[in-house]
Amino acid sequence: MTSAHKPIVYIISAPSGSGKSTLVNELLKLVHNLDFSVSYTTRPPRGSEQNGKQYFFIQRNEFEQMIAAGEFLEHADVFGNYYGTARRFLRDAEQHGNDLLLDIDVQGAQQIKQKLPDAVSIFILPPDRRTLEWRLRHRSEDSQQVIQRRLDTARREIENYDKYNYILINDKLEESSESLQAIVLSERMRRSLSTGDQRIMELADRCRLSNICNRLLPILESFRNLPPQA
Repeated sequence: MTSAHKPIVYIISAPSGSGKSTLVNELLKLVHNLDFSVSYTTRPPRGSEQNGKQYFFIQRNEFEQMIAAGEFLEHADVFGNYYGTARRFLRDAEQHGNDLLLDIDVQGAQQIKQKLPDAVSIFILPPDRRTLEWRLRHRSEDSQQVIQRRLDTARREIENYDKYNYILINDKLEESSESLQAIVLSERMRRSLSTGDQRIMELADRCRLSNICNRLLPILESFRNLPPQA
């Protein structure tokens, strides 16, 4: 890659508890020349989170100064806390000849697509609502109220699935990781006009929105119809 390289921007969105962070970490280990944009937030760190690793944790007034200075590609207020993607990560990726991976929510993804129409958007889904609820209950000590709020948010976010280029149903981690890697590599092949590895292209194509709609129906219905568990 050269300094003239135009980065491919990959957007990954998913409801909380879908396994997105695990898949992103695996992807970054397996795919070279891929930068990760660490988001800024005004919420306090949770558990073992470290500043500059999961997020840049800053004060609200500092975040608002960055908004005023035009330093964000996108930003949003989620449950009373700001989250945002700094422009500098895109500049850095271009300078280093790398592509850029953004881990952002549905609201931020729409902002990015408006500014960068060529961005590749990937939505990660749990196999159904019960699985998501089980994951949320077993990964943390969140209260019932917080878990219910996350499930309600997930239902709203999932309704935006059709705004994404690819849909990845995270049922089996190893298969999902392989599919995510295939999506990233196939987009590189396509844009470089390379014939590439046919198996990778086929694996990625299975996740295209137009090819996965039938598998989505029962997942969407599970979120619309399943009542909260006690």
